[in-house]
Amino acid sequence: MVVLDIIFYSFVAIVFIQLFYYLVFLRAFAFIKPKPVQPQDFPVSVVVCAKNEEENLKQFLPSILNQDYPNFQVVLINDASADETLSVIEEFAEQHSCIKIVDVKNTEAFWANKKYALTLGIKAAKHDHLLFIDADCKPVSNTWISEMTAGFETDKSIVLGYGAYSKIKNSFLNKLIRFETVLTASQYFSYAKMGIPYMGVGRNLAYTKSLFFEANGFINHMNVRSGDDDLFVNQMATSKNTSLCYTTESFTESVPKKTVAAWFRQKRRHVSSAKHYKKGHQFLLGVFYISQLLFWVVGILLLSFLFHWEIVVGLFALRLLVQWIIIGQTAKKLNESDLVILIPLLEIFIILTQLVIFISNKISKPRTWK
Repeated sequence: MVVLDIIFYSFVAIVFIQLFYYLVFLRAFAFIKPKPVQPQDFPVSVVVCAKNEEENLKQFLPSILNQDYPNFQVVLINDASADETLSVIEEFAEQHSCIKIVDVKNTEAFWANKKYALTLGIKAAKHDHLLFIDADCKPVSNTWISEMTAGFETDKSIVLGYGAYSKIKNSFLNKLIRFETVLTASQYFSYAKMGIPYMGVGRNLAYTKSLFFEANGFINHMNVRSGDDDLFVNQMATSKNTSLCYTTESFTESVPKKTVAAWFRQKRRHVSSAKHYKKGHQFLLGVFYISQLLFWVVGILLLSFLFHWEIVVGLFALRLLVQWIIIGQTAKKLNESDLVILIPLLEIFIILTQLVIFISNKISKPRTWK
């Protein structure tokens, strides 16, 4: 019984840690009040890095070229593609004078390194304000550039946006991918709102060229295959230079992976960059994940012994209710309300997936970005 007592009090502590995160950190974005957007009119360079993306470019590039914005350039980077990506880019360039082509060849020093390709693209961009989107993405509205660049207020040189994934009916994997995206956005938006920004997503991110050069580009993490977005933000974002953009019109939408194996490989690359975050960020994110994992493991263990089961059930219900309200509000903001009813189930799968990814990355390094 002494052991169960220790486990029980540990569970109480775990629940309070979880409640602290939800009620102090994650509520910062869940209940944020939208403020009026003040459109800007300065010139913008939209940067798209493409590697073997001929079909996606045909489908999604028009939604970028047809943006309702007075002055923008589109920098299209062909990152040593093996398909007809370059030909597709050249065809678009013949029809649109705003396109700047950057054709990157593989080099021995930077073989299959997206950051090298992006660096060349950023250097080729003629405007200081840069807006990034992936080749398999599309803006959800023709005011995407206006919405995102409105975040470049006085002294703001980084704008964090939201990159959604398209919905697929009757697909649990799709719901899992979208839930993980919502949870990640809930964290990076909330932390940024509280003055401790730590990451952004490259499929919808903006920063200035001058900030990029101030950081000496990606030099501090050029040897890390992933992290052209989150590691740069982690290095350069501060409470004073970072703003959030979460209006519906500012969202981008990406093509989600359709198999567990493909999604797993993608997440391995993404997660591998987290160990290079600042120590304080690693600590906060690590404690949140570990307390998530222990909440379910220790709670289920106590219930299996029916030890103080009334209190355990009550704490379970309290934590799930708080989570449902806060993540539910966030999901509503991000147009993902259909996920709310499945939050407990989706959370369990995400926790287990992250555990497997952590173990896999310890055993072997993830592969390159394409």
